[in-house]
Amino acid sequence: MTVRERKVVFALKLVLTMSPPVSSDLGYIPPDGGWGWAVVFGASISVGFAYTFPKAFTIYFKELQAVYSISYSQIAWITSIMCATTYGGGPISSILVNRYGSRPVVMFGGLLCGIGMVSAAFCTSILQLYICVGFITGFGLALNLQPSVIIIGKYFLKRRPIANGLAMAGSPVMLCTLAPLNQFLFDNFGWRGSFLILGAILLHCCVAGALFRPIGADTASVKMQKIEEGKETLKEEVTKDAMEMSSPANVPMETKMEEEGEKDCCEKINQYLDFSLFKHRGFLIYLIGNVLMFLGFFAPIVFLAPYAKHIGIDEYSAAFLLSILAIVDMIARPTTGIIANSKWVRPRIQYFFSFSIAFNGACHLLCPLASGYTGLVVYSVFFGLAFGMVCAMLFETLMDLVGAARFTSAVGLVTIAECCTILLGPPIGGTLIDTFGDYKYMFIKCGAVMVLAGTFLFIMNYYNYRMLTKEEKERKAKEEDPKSVRTENEGRNNWNKEATQGGPELEPLREEQEGLKKEVNGTNEV
Repeated sequence: MTVRERKVVFALKLVLTMSPPVSSDLGYIPPDGGWGWAVVFGASISVGFAYTFPKAFTIYFKELQAVYSISYSQIAWITSIMCATTYGGGPISSILVNRYGSRPVVMFGGLLCGIGMVSAAFCTSILQLYICVGFITGFGLALNLQPSVIIIGKYFLKRRPIANGLAMAGSPVMLCTLAPLNQFLFDNFGWRGSFLILGAILLHCCVAGALFRPIGADTASVKMQKIEEGKETLKEEVTKDAMEMSSPANVPMETKMEEEGEKDCCEKINQYLDFSLFKHRGFLIYLIGNVLMFLGFFAPIVFLAPYAKHIGIDEYSAAFLLSILAIVDMIARPTTGIIANSKWVRPRIQYFFSFSIAFNGACHLLCPLASGYTGLVVYSVFFGLAFGMVCAMLFETLMDLVGAARFTSAVGLVTIAECCTILLGPPIGGTLIDTFGDYKYMFIKCGAVMVLAGTFLFIMNYYNYRMLTKEEKERKAKEEDPKSVRTENEGRNNWNKEATQGGPELEPLREEQEGLKKEVNGTNEV
């Protein structure tokens, strides 16, 4: 073996055997408190507007139908486009968060929300409302939702389910306030004046975003980045030398350059969106179940107030149904977070999430039995409880599956897939209402879909837990196997022997190795 080949072999072993700087997937230990509670408060405002605004906007449906002479399905497209844009903008929001951080993204999103609603006040057609309310305001809400749930995972670890539950509780608090407020604004200022005021209210998202102070450990992050850059440079040099030694002379250089260019492009994309998640079994189960669930998740809320008015209930009482739902939802979310954080539930939180979805669907299936206002009040109470349970664990279960480090990419990929069913859910419900002239078929459709989604998630999560347990046992058995341990020790001894026999020509590599190890140890101490 020549001196150059021995250098390459030694450098390859150096790169492969270097341990990661820290064991945490975030690179630091989250504080689990402190300024994190201010972040939770800001997140509750941003998440509250993102989830509540499409629901509270339904108060204006009857008036907009009369002004533009449109059907239920046409008016439902406003909230559908808004929700679909909010979820479909997830990947863009994730990329911006990875590039600039949560604070500027949320503040820019709040500005977009205000611009969208102020512009909607001057619309003269339903198409213009689709653009201003649906796309512009919806995209602004997207820039509020994803960064808010991402920043919580950076501040909390042990108390993360509780923090997520408290942040998600902002949605029912907002709904409890905005539903009657919208009715009041509509009665006193009309729908155009109400849109102007709502645009000003949505600018509070900018204030909430200002609370999202970037998490600490900046020094450690800089050191880790330098170490990773050094490792990447070393890998590139070693790979280049190995290719020069092993590749035949007749291979064109242009082909090599094209392959390297394609590899660099894929690596740049994966820096912002981790597409390897589609090989993650738990992530795929979560994605399929949630895509199915959202086909019936939002439509019952969109049509609850119109349904109450349809059976002869006055406008304020119909709006009060949303307030009842919001009050129960407000209590259910933090309570669910506390339960999910317990030692009995957290190890199997996916089962709890599956039950919540099925319970939600059962409420919708029983809704047609409520013929009067009292029955709708009972339905609103149970619906608020089930809805709060689902929302409190919606992102916590995803973070439990993929980890906080990959959550930014995961939430972006999930939301872009969910936007299709979110977009179709309310219009399909409106079509059923227009076709049969009755709301009960819409509730039955939503209930059946959600029961199916909950059953699917329960069965597949049982399979996933079984497979994880099996894989863990196989890994432990492999570690305890004396043959594998002996083989590993022999290999390590051979590597050390070759390194010792390397001679003075390997001295620079040894010094570089020692320098990298010192940097790694320094980062670990931080």
